Amino acid sequence: MILTKVKNILVIRNDRFGEFLLNIPAIQALKETFTQAKITLAVSPSVGELAEAVACVDEVLFWNQAKNNLRKYRFDLCIVLNPTKDAHIACFFAGIPVRVGYDRKWGFLLTHKLKDTKYLGDRHEVDSNLELVGLVGASTRNKSIAIKVNEALFTELAGQSIIAVHPFTSDPAKQWPIDNFKKLAQRIRQHLGLKVILVGLAQGTLNVDGEIINMINNTSLPELAALLKRCSLLVSGDSGPVHLAASVGTQVVALFRNDLVGKTAKRWGPWGKGHVVIEKNSLNNISVDEVFNIIKDKVKR
Repeated sequence: MILTKVKNILVIRNDRFGEFLLNIPAIQALKETFTQAKITLAVSPSVGELAEAVACVDEVLFWNQAKNNLRKYRFDLCIVLNPTKDAHIACFFAGIPVRVGYDRKWGFLLTHKLKDTKYLGDRHEVDSNLELVGLVGASTRNKSIAIKVNEALFTELAGQSIIAVHPFTSDPAKQWPIDNFKKLAQRIRQHLGLKVILVGLAQGTLNVDGEIINMINNTSLPELAALLKRCSLLVSGDSGPVHLAASVGTQVVALFRNDLVGKTAKRWGPWGKGHVVIEKNSLNNISVDEVFNIIKDKVKR
């Protein structure tokens, strides 16, 4: 197929919301390159509302519902951003002429494929995603991961100095001790006099005093994005809210391990300028004092 005639593009990224957000520059590249094409995203249901907040996206599908009926959409081109055998098979049998992805998990079903070296962690996930869409000539100078936010939410917090703290992670290997997050939140409130809001979508909870606002499990993802936009700073381990904060222009202090190949900040750190990463081979070696002092310095600037 002549790529200049592409009119209908499917982009598949059906995993967690943090990983999804780092694909926005690649989607933007497709939109700028194939200017007359419709961009459809296939995502997991949990990411649907965030996908709709990406300006360059025309339609959002839920992958598990759409995968068996792809042929009816008559896609010209598909990009499989997270390789799965399921996605490669579905796109092949849907008769999509140009199928782009990584050469693994039945990558032989693709027409354009790239060796998957992301596990080495030698560059950021955003750059890897841009390289993949580059196989069909897509490129952009706009590498922002910005999303649209409902500005009408949390107006009562406008103009206040707020620090958001996200104390959880889905991977225990990336978890800074919960008690450290609690001590940090209390110290920020007591010694800096700033409003502290605990945020996140987690099974756990964190007991704090009444001066700290606990919003854990009390927001949808779009609401969390709007809340983070009202904050001066987010403090978090390696988790999705790091990328959500970056996508709404809020600076991040992120706590990472540097001994997990392919999982370091070089690949997964907050995208954009002004963020701070504290990275050590053991999260236990990151002290509350160290994190607090960095926050204090950023707040004073």
